[in-house]
Amino acid sequence: MAASATPSPTPGSIKRIVAASLVGTTVEWYDFFLYGSAAALVFNTLFFPASDPLVGTLIAFITYAIGFLARPLGGVVFGHFGDRLGRKKLLVVSLVMMGGATFAMGLLPTYGTIGVGAPVLLTLLRLVQGFALGGEWGGAVLIVAEHGGERNRGFWASWPQAGAPGGNLLATGVLALLAAVQSEEAFLAWGWRVPFLLSGVLVVIGLWIRLSVAESPVFLAARARAEAAAAGGAEQRPPVVEVFRRSRREVLTAIGVRFGENISYYVLTSFLLVYVTVHLGLPKSSALNAVLIGSAVHFAAIPAWGALSDRIGRRAVTLVGSAGMAVWAFAFFALVDTRSFPVIVAAVTAGLLLHGAMYGPQAAFISEMFDTEVRYSGASMGSQLASIVAGALAPIIAVELLKDYGSSVPVSVYLCGAAVVTTVTVLLARETRGRDLAAAAAGGTGRGATAPVADSVA
Repeated sequence: MAASATPSPTPGSIKRIVAASLVGTTVEWYDFFLYGSAAALVFNTLFFPASDPLVGTLIAFITYAIGFLARPLGGVVFGHFGDRLGRKKLLVVSLVMMGGATFAMGLLPTYGTIGVGAPVLLTLLRLVQGFALGGEWGGAVLIVAEHGGERNRGFWASWPQAGAPGGNLLATGVLALLAAVQSEEAFLAWGWRVPFLLSGVLVVIGLWIRLSVAESPVFLAARARAEAAAAGGAEQRPPVVEVFRRSRREVLTAIGVRFGENISYYVLTSFLLVYVTVHLGLPKSSALNAVLIGSAVHFAAIPAWGALSDRIGRRAVTLVGSAGMAVWAFAFFALVDTRSFPVIVAAVTAGLLLHGAMYGPQAAFISEMFDTEVRYSGASMGSQLASIVAGALAPIIAVELLKDYGSSVPVSVYLCGAAVVTTVTVLLARETRGRDLAAAAAGGTGRGATAPVADSVA
């Protein structure tokens, strides 16, 4: 293998970095997904009452989408300062913002208490959540990717990705436990608040771990070069300007890579809760427990897919997931429609396994597209712009299609189309496996230098 400018981490140091990123992303995704689950199960009646259950759910999901609208802004702001000040500092800020907003949701009065002020306050807190999460993803995956070497970057960088199912597992698990031990009346009266208030404890734990890690050595080297260039009179453009000046193709590629992955995840998890409870008339515990079991498998599968991408490439593994999801989109609802709990679990688990094939390599794939000086901004912008056109609208579009047609077939077509978009994007994209992140920054091309990498897994 060619000599690398990227420092080789010690096993102990990379594991500490991974642990800090994983715990932090798990807490933040717990906060974010908790809202999605509550929108399907609680907020539609407590904050957005309507005579038609699907209409109330649709309104609740619109506020869910508003959180996504704030994510690109968070990505730009956090990306700018993350590329200037460092990854670690911004990760601490994002964790505090997210946890504080979620904790405050648990204290909110409902519509029945203060009227329209309740959904307004809920929406404002959702905006804070979205802004914080927009800055979280880029920093969490970059601090791992930039600490790790080329050989196993897909494996190590996939662990922060596992924070998404980890957070969903935690959020769904808490809600499922409360639903099992409480009556419907008690859950709606006060039980739903417990998971939101629990966020305060989780944030303290996440901060304690996250403050213990070191800044990315690749970033520190890039900052030293930038300071030397500035001292010599070189012009310093804002990172967001630099991204669009030299990495427009990479931003568009990142959006396309995330498109099918983002939509499929929210259809398989958030929308499923609505479909099972409202359309099929099954207990909410059926949907919650199916997502719970599927998320546990998903959590373990993501690093495995990331490790496989170190062997055969980011594109090949992603294509397994996107092409598979295009087909599974139709089998999924056919299985869920059986109303059999074991079959629903199998449908969700298989879908999340295919999603993991897209999601596992994604952190390394997108990180390797950008130079160090603009990597936080580029990765965050590509990722969070996709969240608006994909994840934000997915539950809304799915609910609207179900409401208009009374059938899952249009939702399957929608999911299949999204997977096809990602498939085409990946087929047109460059392979990034083996790129030296430090060398890419030194070259300043926006595309990185590719070195041959021996097949290896962690």
